[in-house]
Amino acid sequence: MKLESPKVTVPKSVEDTFAFLSDVKNFETLMPENISKFEVLDNDKFLFALKGMPEIILKKKETVPPNKIVLGAAGGKLDFSLIADIYAIDENSSDVKLHFEGEFNAMMAMMIKGPISKFIETLATNMKTAI
Repeated sequence: MKLESPKVTVPKSVEDTFAFLSDVKNFETLMPENISKFEVLDNDKFLFALKGMPEIILKKKETVPPNKIVLGAAGGKLDFSLIADIYAIDENSSDVKLHFEGEFNAMMAMMIKGPISKFIETLATNMKTAI
């Protein structure tokens, strides 16, 4: 299953945007309002939970400065990646698009497609003011 957020324009350089998203503790400011738990576990790993959903641990798996950050599931039953692609517009602004990729059976994909789409859209939208 592959999902994409809308592309958002951030009023920061591509380097500043990359630096912000590279620091996992900053993801707390991007989370939706219905977050029930957020905890930094390591320099490159954090745990979060949304109300009514299981806890998810994300770990930074790959970085390609200053254009790409890949977070992946760290443990748990689901294997997926959350990828941030960062594009320079000019020296003071950049575009960010999030991609969610995972392999799920048809039933699971049906159940999580809506909530995951809304989740990555919220992360992207919150970047406009958080970064």
